[in-house]
Amino acid sequence: MEKWLFLAVLTQVLLTFVVMFIMGRRRFAAAKNKQIELSAFKTMSLESAPEPVIAAGRNFLTQFELPVLFYVAILMCLQLNLTGWFSVGCASVFVISRIIHSVIHLGHNDVVKRYKSFVFGAFVLLVWWMGITVQLMLR
Repeated sequence: MEKWLFLAVLTQVLLTFVVMFIMGRRRFAAAKNKQIELSAFKTMSLESAPEPVIAAGRNFLTQFELPVLFYVAILMCLQLNLTGWFSVGCASVFVISRIIHSVIHLGHNDVVKRYKSFVFGAFVLLVWWMGITVQLMLR
């Protein structure tokens, strides 16, 4: 089961790198097309950047917000030997929700759909943490 948890972590890490790559491409393209002044990158004052540039930057930042609780849950499960199907399922569904969230955010950016995918992922994470707690208390 540990391998399946690692696969979920690896997928989340790869998602972070893909988003970083997209963010970089969008920023460089905007600078090249004179949509952003290079001096704006000195202080990261990108408020006047085109919406796709801002969305990519914001999506990259979100890869270090809620997923932190995912990474801690993974470490807890590995350390406490709670690596059963419940943890694998929660981890996998959470990562899938993050991929969907990023595809929406970096694509058509439908705020309602993006919000629903975010809330769904957060709910899965909450259920997982509750499950970890219950499993520990029942030992």
